[in-house]
Amino acid sequence: MQRRRSVPHTFEENIAAEKAKLEAQIAQLKPDPQMDALNKKIRQLETPSHTSEWLTSPGLQAPT
Repeated sequence: MQRRRSVPHTFEENIAAEKAKLEAQIAQLKPDPQMDALNKKIRQLETPSHTSEWLTSPGLQAPT
């Protein structure tokens, strides 16, 4: 019997899910060092997301 595999998520979906999870945690916190650390993680997640958008943009095409 084979195990069923879930549908793989894209890189962008994984980043968005992690960002949403962290934002939900921040909403429950008062301003403190832990909140600052979560904000830093969110900013770090935005960097690869923007880079991925840039790399997949139609303006970035190899010359033909």
